[in-house]
Amino acid sequence: MSEAVDLLIESAGRALFATAEGSSASEESPRTVPDATEGLSVACRGDRIVAVGPASELAGRFHAARTIDARGRLLTPGFVDSHTHVVFAGDRSGEFIQRAGGADYEQIAAAGGGIRASVRATRGASEDQLYEESLPRLQRMLRSGTTTVEIKSGYGLDLETELRMLRVARRLGETTPMRVVTTFMGAHEFPDDRRDDRQGYVDEVIESMLPAVAAEGLAEFCDVFCERGVFDPEQSTRILEAGKQLGLRPKVHADEMAATGGSEVAAAVGAISADHLMHTTDAAIAALREAGVVATLLPGTTFFLGKESYAPARRMIEAGATVALATDRNPGSCTIESMLFIIGLACLRMGMTPAEAFRGATLHGARALGLDGQVGVIAPGASADLIIWEAPSETRLCYEFENRHRRTVVAGGQIITD
Repeated sequence: MSEAVDLLIESAGRALFATAEGSSASEESPRTVPDATEGLSVACRGDRIVAVGPASELAGRFHAARTIDARGRLLTPGFVDSHTHVVFAGDRSGEFIQRAGGADYEQIAAAGGGIRASVRATRGASEDQLYEESLPRLQRMLRSGTTTVEIKSGYGLDLETELRMLRVARRLGETTPMRVVTTFMGAHEFPDDRRDDRQGYVDEVIESMLPAVAAEGLAEFCDVFCERGVFDPEQSTRILEAGKQLGLRPKVHADEMAATGGSEVAAAVGAISADHLMHTTDAAIAALREAGVVATLLPGTTFFLGKESYAPARRMIEAGATVALATDRNPGSCTIESMLFIIGLACLRMGMTPAEAFRGATLHGARALGLDGQVGVIAPGASADLIIWEAPSETRLCYEFENRHRRTVVAGGQIITD
């Protein structure tokens, strides 16, 4: 007698990062099910995958309330966007015009724009307003295939607003089918009224903000912007070590504008990821690899800011580092929400292959969030987060990454309609 399931995806012609029952596909292999006459099927019950295997085998084992015919189509895990700042208020489109006219991001920030401009707007927004402004961004990302998203705070830079942002992020995870992972980033900038008392603000983050975030259980991670003009390596280390004592795993914004020690901090504190890395050195890449730190690359930011130097993904991969990809969706330096667009940039501007780029947007994004085996993979027991593409291969998608490819998104077992 066959078992009842909620959803059966039948006969995918090609599937990325799919592990059938009883198999042991290695990380080094493409983990790709090649084109086959019968294809691959996936059975889902509730929000979980219960079986992956040849179509003929699963057809005899399960009957489903709903089926999707995936013949001739590509099946991938849902995207894992492991670095975003999507909860914010206000609009910084004026900065876009300034940059088009030749202004540099750091010049704009020094004049009171950048992160500090978003802080002023976000501090003035209620929790409901923040939620209503942020929800459409999450909905667009979900329809494009992102099923797991990390959301950072960092546009409050005071206790009340930082907590409000994290509560909104949690609420978004409760009211959408997406899995939302939260990161506290009170060390995103120095607020206007503390720029002459930087050590005092570092103390406030450590002594006031971090304990309050931990007490409410509002974040899994603690991040810091270790960069010239912001938090130096000593300040960054103090904050991250204090977060670790409270159960918040470290993340680091590192080497975005220059190689100023952020990667080394990430390796020293055992961060789960170091992000940006446009200017990281070979020695820093080796340190990240040895420490097991995921290198999360954000080519959309480089593209959006009109910079020439993309992160050295090819060197990182050849050195054995784990490379993830994410959007860095934020109000000022990257408004890109499509992970497929990020994948295309990774291939065109960072020398990644389509398989490497899709791996970075799924498997390795999951690793950057401590969710190995739970998301970013098609395997029994993993979350039922899937994309059925009306395309035959990942190469076709990368070749046409800017176009709107038809797709069916499944998030936590729910079919998302566009």
